[in-house]
Amino acid sequence: MVGLIIPLIACGGAGTRLWPASRENRPKQFLPLLGISSTFQEAIRRVSDPRLFARPIIVTNAQYRFLVAEQLRELSTEADILLEPERRGSGPAIGLGTAQGLCRDPDAIVAALAADHVISEGGAFVEACRTAALAAQDDRIILFGVKPTRPAPEYGYIQPGPALPSGVFSVQKFAEKPNAEIAGQYIEQAYLWNTGNFVFRAGLLLEEYERLEPESALAIKSAFKNSSVDLGFVAGDRTQFTRASAKSIDHAVIERTDRAAVIPVSYGWSDLGSWQAVWDLSEHDLVGNGSRGAAIFVNSHRCYATSGKQIIAVLGLDNVVVAATDDAVLVTPRENAGGLRELLQEIKRLAPALAEDHLSVHRPWGSYQSLDQGTRYQVKRIVVKQGGRLSLQMHHHRAEHWVIVRGTAKVTIDGTETLLHENESIYVPIGAQHRLQNPGKIDLELIEVQTGSYLGEDDIVRFDDDYRRA
Repeated sequence: MVGLIIPLIACGGAGTRLWPASRENRPKQFLPLLGISSTFQEAIRRVSDPRLFARPIIVTNAQYRFLVAEQLRELSTEADILLEPERRGSGPAIGLGTAQGLCRDPDAIVAALAADHVISEGGAFVEACRTAALAAQDDRIILFGVKPTRPAPEYGYIQPGPALPSGVFSVQKFAEKPNAEIAGQYIEQAYLWNTGNFVFRAGLLLEEYERLEPESALAIKSAFKNSSVDLGFVAGDRTQFTRASAKSIDHAVIERTDRAAVIPVSYGWSDLGSWQAVWDLSEHDLVGNGSRGAAIFVNSHRCYATSGKQIIAVLGLDNVVVAATDDAVLVTPRENAGGLRELLQEIKRLAPALAEDHLSVHRPWGSYQSLDQGTRYQVKRIVVKQGGRLSLQMHHHRAEHWVIVRGTAKVTIDGTETLLHENESIYVPIGAQHRLQNPGKIDLELIEVQTGSYLGEDDIVRFDDDYRRA
């Protein structure tokens, strides 16, 4: 008999291979790339059965903590949210979350799951977790291996060995991402795709981490032991955490331990790691074209197009991706997953803002979107969530004019409070201390017109802030 499985979901990655949809400050795991929910939210839904799964543990970084909390609220779900002080790879992140699981229960069985994968057959996934949890009680780290459907060079592979009890197999060999020819040979030899998801006893994983990477394991344990609470989030100790080697959990433990086993699974899995994967999972027309948003294909085959507001027209092209956002357009061969990393390095050099943020930028209190910008002026659309409040702040170089479009605003300027409703406006002079708050029951929307000699986001002096940015 096994107790409840603790889902451990790591969601601190940047998702660079799905640019321009995925950006540094809002990566792919928080985007609705295929349906109306993000892959992170779908991952949470898959582990929502209270008869099998305990309260999830989410490991992310401070940059994404409010995104995680917001998307959990949308699902009416609670979780323990742990903050890694900086990105050190999946090894330290999963180690930190495992320490939390062990703190909850010395016999905890943990399922380490990615936040950005797609699984189409949720029932089969749940049964795989149940089987893996039983096998993990025999001090095995149980990997989920998927039978390949094509010679994919973007995945790692596992060669199963002899059968073990509980419906799992020993691991004969791990193989890193091969070329297509070798991947084809692996398929002939009954290798499995390594999904990167696995189930284990929390104590065992930490014991193996300590055996294989003793200094890193000690740093991770110390980071958790000396963690602090920040606005309801548990933050690992930075000094200790940064002493851990920056490694993936595969390189740190999984590919080196003799306790690994694999369970062959079939539940419609994809890591959604490229535009090729998005095309694979999309509905296609009779000649293989897929789209999200408005798209027109003429004399084009096996293409994929995605956009927000624009209509994308594709004429006379085969096997291409056209991905458009409000501020960027990508055109690339559909299978060119590796080249996108090189392209993004060039974008970071020439136009770093395009790698970091969308025109619509999310903040803990809501969001803002730049609508127009010119010499000495900028126009933004600002949305403040119910109960949201911006910091008490001032600007050295710009004045602001706010026009309320929807909802109610409480505005404080140099200590004077004013309540504004739809179609009312207010002026904030340069140098004035000011604050904006939504006291109403619906989202507050307003248009902000900035004027001045410098309009950068770093011209903000914060005096008080609900999110400790002052």
